[in-house]
Amino acid sequence: MDNSGKEKEAMQLMAEADKKVKSSGSFLGGMFGGNHKVEDACEMYARAANMFKMAKNWSAAGSAFCQAARLHMQMQNKLDSATSFVDAGNAYKKADPQEAINCLNAAIDIYTDMGRFTIAAKHHMTIAEIYESELVDIEKTIAHYEQAADYYKGEESNSSANKCLLKVGSYSAQLEQYPKAIEIYEQVATSTMDNPLLKYNAKEYFWKAALCHFIVDELNAKLAIEKYEGMFPAFSDSRECKLLKKLLEAHEEQNSEAFTEAVKEFDSISRLDQWQTTMLLRIKKTIQGDAGDLK
Repeated sequence: MDNSGKEKEAMQLMAEADKKVKSSGSFLGGMFGGNHKVEDACEMYARAANMFKMAKNWSAAGSAFCQAARLHMQMQNKLDSATSFVDAGNAYKKADPQEAINCLNAAIDIYTDMGRFTIAAKHHMTIAEIYESELVDIEKTIAHYEQAADYYKGEESNSSANKCLLKVGSYSAQLEQYPKAIEIYEQVATSTMDNPLLKYNAKEYFWKAALCHFIVDELNAKLAIEKYEGMFPAFSDSRECKLLKKLLEAHEEQNSEAFTEAVKEFDSISRLDQWQTTMLLRIKKTIQGDAGDLK
């Protein structure tokens, strides 16, 4: 279907909306229903934005939604303004990630001002995802996931907070910020191990915390594993815990072959993901004379 007609129609609507805004600002326009004209202009910008979306002109759609958002703000319609900024952000996501972030931040400012922290947290997560996959800025990804977690926690949405914190833990470890990663994994493990529906996941978080400990110091890892077994007895029977003990033994003996063999055996049953493989390689590199692979 040809949507070029929609684009033309949208441009005409934009021009009409611009005229209404201008005339509402004039002295006579102000006397004769200035506010009414601004409301009409808001509606026109939103309709134009949706037509631009149909024509897949995402930047123009984002810009039109922004115009509507600013007018709503001018009329003190805060909620409508925030919604329009979010619509603008969603349109810009497909064309201009940085502009999408600017619009979502504008919406977040309004929502936090209104005390709507759960919805603000959701949009911080969206910004984090843009930094994560589009702009590949890990520091900013971490900052927005942390802010989202903070808001979720304040609103007692603990499972959503934990979801964000696990992202922060994973990226912190990648950036070699191990104490921060350990603290997060231990915190999330502790909060999930008493939950009948989530306790199965606790062993995964203790395993990740132990890997971070291991990279920092072998003795730290040994003490941490003992502590986790005491806190969560089910961890002792897990394949992850058994692997950690084999790895500690191989590391003590500075035996890189035994280390690799133990990892391969584990991987043949439970596939290791990219993050786990990276951490295991970092541990293996601390064995003297090691070639630095897991083959």
